[in-house]
Amino acid sequence: MVLVLVEHADGKAIDPSLQALTAARTFGEAVHALLIGSSVDLSAHGVAVAHLAQHASLDSFAPDAWAAILGQLADRLNARAIFAAGTDRGNEVMARVAARTQLPLATNCIAVATGSPVTLTRQRWGGSLLEEAALHSPRPLITVAPHTVAIAGYPADTTVEEFTPQLNEEELVVKVAERVSNKGGGVSLAEAKVVVSGGRGVGSKEGFAIIEELASLLRGAVGCSRVVTSAGWRPHSDQVGQTGTKIAPELYIACGISGATQHMAGCKGAKRILAINSDAEAPIMQNADYAVVGDLKEIVPAISAELRKQR
Repeated sequence: MVLVLVEHADGKAIDPSLQALTAARTFGEAVHALLIGSSVDLSAHGVAVAHLAQHASLDSFAPDAWAAILGQLADRLNARAIFAAGTDRGNEVMARVAARTQLPLATNCIAVATGSPVTLTRQRWGGSLLEEAALHSPRPLITVAPHTVAIAGYPADTTVEEFTPQLNEEELVVKVAERVSNKGGGVSLAEAKVVVSGGRGVGSKEGFAIIEELASLLRGAVGCSRVVTSAGWRPHSDQVGQTGTKIAPELYIACGISGATQHMAGCKGAKRILAINSDAEAPIMQNADYAVVGDLKEIVPAISAELRKQR
């Protein structure tokens, strides 16, 4: 069997974890899931057993504790492989599992083929390069790059088994102390169906007013490039990119963004990309489904005006 760490929020598994479950099923063996804190329904995703870890000290994310739990459960079940989503938390926990077990970890995988050794396709250099690799390990540790594997339903009679892990004080030293919701309570960047982002071309913090207006009209979220957060125009939580949030909206509207490799790594999961840029040769224009060459300060308000006419 293979074991998958499943992250969840608001009573449901997050999409990257469901993608990891789909990838794990390619091993052709029974899939077990680890849930920490509370249970979610995984019966539509081929999970034979969902193992629910409950502990008085697991009231928030604690990476060392999660790694200990994952390792303990994998040993008890004699798991052939361990999977997790390639999210910030998934990669952090799996890195700790690798350090504890002294086993190699393959991150950002987009395809996995069972065998001895296991063969992998991995994203490298922010997704601009695909690497074919062989993983020699008695228990492969694998994270799946978000939004690269389509979620495939697979009904199963999932049973839930609760257990209490053995944790020591050191494993609970580092933990999340507080969660701060985005002000305004709007749609989150990771879950938005439409994302409107601004880059250096927006010009200033105040220039994002037209980006916010368009996002509001489209019931979407506002994003930005790294240079914008570095300038202090927007918070880091708005950053789309390799070191920001990786998104997969139905539509991504990039305004005044050049399209560096690190940025494209965060938005390549978008179904459609509309780029607005005064530079027709900007890299993002070559990756966009639709490109508009011109001044975003004229084009974005014009789009908003047309949308208001349709209301």
